[in-house]
Parts: sequence; C-alpha cells; structure tokens
Amino acid sequence: MSGHSDAQSNDGPGRAAETAETAPLDEILTVGQSLFQQGETFFNSLFRPWNAYQVGIVVGLFVIAHVLRWFFAPKLHNWMRTREGWPKWRMRWMVVIHKRIRAIFFVALIWTTLIIMREVTWPSRSYLIGVVANLALAWLIVAFATRLIGNPFLRSVVRYGAWIWITLRVVGLTEEFEALLDSFALEIGQMRISVWLILQATLIVSVLFLTARFMSRVVSGRIREATEISPSMQVLAVKALQITLYGAAFFIGLKAIGIDLTGLAVLSGAIGVGLGFGLQKVVSNLVSGVIILLDKSIKPGDVITTGETFGWINSLGARYVSITTRDGREYLIPNEDLITGQVVNWSHSNDFVRLDIHFGTAYHDNPHDVRRIAIEAAQSVDRVLSLRPTVCHIVGFGDSSVDYVLRFWISDPTGGLTNIRGNVYLALWDAFEEHGISIPFPQREVKMLDGSQLRVNPTD
Repeated sequence: MSGHSDAQSNDGPGRAAETAETAPLDEILTVGQSLFQQGETFFNSLFRPWNAYQVGIVVGLFVIAHVLRWFFAPKLHNWMRTREGWPKWRMRWMVVIHKRIRAIFFVALIWTTLIIMREVTWPSRSYLIGVVANLALAWLIVAFATRLIGNPFLRSVVRYGAWIWITLRVVGLTEEFEALLDSFALEIGQMRISVWLILQATLIVSVLFLTARFMSRVVSGRIREATEISPSMQVLAVKALQITLYGAAFFIGLKAIGIDLTGLAVLSGAIGVGLGFGLQKVVSNLVSGVIILLDKSIKPGDVITTGETFGWINSLGARYVSITTRDGREYLIPNEDLITGQVVNWSHSNDFVRLDIHFGTAYHDNPHDVRRIAIEAAQSVDRVLSLRPTVCHIVGFGDSSVDYVLRFWISDPTGGLTNIRGNVYLALWDAFEEHGISIPFPQREVKMLDGSQLRVNPTD
C-alpha cells in the first residue's frame, strides 16, 4: 500500500503540470469546435426553402443596386464637375458618396424590402434579409465615419476592425470569438497578456488618441484666433495642450485595460537618468524652446539674423526654429543656439528698420544739392517710408570724393533688404545723371624725376 501511495504521490505533480500545459490548448480546441458547429449549422440552414428564397432576394437586390450604380454614377460625376465653387469639405463628401453609391442603393433597397416583408409575411421568412440589412447599414455607417480619420493606415485598420466586430455582433458570435482570442495568452509573472487584451488596448488607446487629437485641433484653432494672445504664447499654449491631452490619453488607456501604473515610477526614473546623461542636447533644446516662448524674444513672423542666416521665422518647434530665407531655403536652427548665441531681431518690438547706404561725389559738386537730391531719390522708392524722415550726412572727405551716408526707413523687412538697397542705389544713379552730379573714381598721377630714363624692353 505504501509503495502504491508513493507512486501516486510521485506521479501527481507531473500529471498536474501536464494538465496545466494542455489546458489552454483544450480551451482553444473547445472554442474552435463550437464556432465550427455554429458555422456548419448556419450554412446548412441556407438550403431550407425560405432561407434560399431570402438569399436569392438579397442577391437580386445587389444586382439591381449594381445596375443603378452603373446608370447614376456617371451622371453624378458629371454633375460634381460643374460644382466649381463648392468648398473642399463638401466636394470630398460628394466623392465619398460617389464611391459608395452602390452600397447606398443596396441599403435603401434591402431595408425597403425588409419593411414590406415584415408587414406581409412571418418574421422568420425575413430573418436572413434582416441580418444582411443590418450588416449593410452598419458597414455603410462605418465607411462614412472612418473618413474623419486623416491617416490612411489608421483609417483602414479602424474600418476593417469595426466591420469584423459588427459582423460578429450581428450574427451573435461575439462571446465565442472573445473566448477564442482570450485563450491565446502569455503569462509573465502575475500578468496575463492575451490577444483579446491587446486588441482591447489598441482600440481604447486609439479612440482616446483620436479624441485627444480632435480636441487639440479645436482648442488650438480657438487659441490661434485669439488676437489678444501673442504668437509665442499661442505656440506655448498649443504645445502644452497637446502634451497634456496625449499624455492623459495614454495613461487613461493603460489604466482602462487594467495595467498597474505604479510600475511606471521606476521606468520614469530610468528615463530621467537617460535624459540627463544621453540626451543632454535634446533636453537643452527643449528647455531653450520653452524659454524662447516665455520671454517672447522671437516669435513667428519676426525677421532675424543669426550667424550668416537672414530670414523670417516660419515656425517655433520643440527642438528647433524654422527660418525661411529670401532664396526659399528653410534653415532649422536649434533652440539652444538662439539662447546662447547672438541674434539680430529686425522686428522685435516693431517692424521699422533703418538701412544705410554709402556713396561719394566729386569735390566740384555742391554738397547741399547732393544731400537734397539724394533724399528725394530715396523717397521716390515705393518701400521707403515717408513717416520717418530720410536723412543724408557728410561723413568724410576722401582722397577722390566727398563721402556721404544716406539713411532711410522701411517697415517690411520680410520683403528683403538687398533689393531695397539696390532700388535706392538705382534711384540715386538716375537722379545724379539728371542733375549732372558725378561719382568719381580714384585717379593716380605718375611724375618722372629729372635724369630718369624710360626703358622699354621688346617682347619676344
């Protein structure tokens, strides 16, 4: 008896482990067999007389919808081409309707048929038609609703995922399908990760992120329309709003699927250490970007010069500032360079910019006339302001000319500086030509001393 008992006690743990290993496989086989039996029962029922009639009615309605699409789709396309003044959003929805016109006709026909059959015959004789009608209507609604998602890949994933779930819901297979996906699981410590849990997490986080994106767009538009808020503060408010919304969506999604967030404390500490040592420049640029937005030293639309780069600020990013130059190039300047380096902001407090150009005239020209003519010539250029006076001063007596500086103001530095200087120089040239004022050039005299001889060597 004792030997027999020992044999049983020795075999017990092994059999228990074997049973635990085969339990998930048995569960998968059981669920799969149940789904197969239900599918077999459904397909066998299609060969019953009234069920076969319903299948024939559905096929006939689909053929009629296809014929209607063949007839009306070209007419709708030609009519859309004549709507040139329509806004883009309306035209996009018309394109969606044009692509789904067969489904629209099919839904209208099958629901009309279903309502009539429920009035004139027993409900069981229109059961399959009702299932197809619900599926067709749900698929059409999903097709229209997912057009609100901008990303094509995400739109396809949501669309096909919603179609699969609705189909299972209509035919009553959600519990079996959920059990099948939950049976494929991986256990890590006390955490059990199944395919069903991953799908739930993906769906919940995606919905939350889409909601956060929609709210971010709406609120960001309202912030940008607020004229009393400076452009730099608008950018800062939009960035803070996006970080808050997307961060909340991520953590709420993890909490909703049952993931313990206390374990993220260690992860956040490790990330902080990594940011401190390995991402110093990145963190420096991020902090510098926040400082730039807070102190309002530069803002979108300002004209700045940093190093050899001259242009206007196109956008302020979290890591860099986008500067567009007059030649169409776009420079991405790290935020740290704008904090630690010298930056010339041509439009920091206002848009008025004074420009200087230097020129010289001959000594025989009257300086009073030269100053007057130069001021009149500069003021004749379109971009030169008359609100702020143009002045011309003598700055020195050179070897060959009297030297002047002409100073004038503009209020649109984004229009360029070199071109306005060139236009003023051209106006001076024309004015000096008209009034006989000459622009001298250096002259040299060579004197021969007594007793000097000039020798010319013949060339080969």
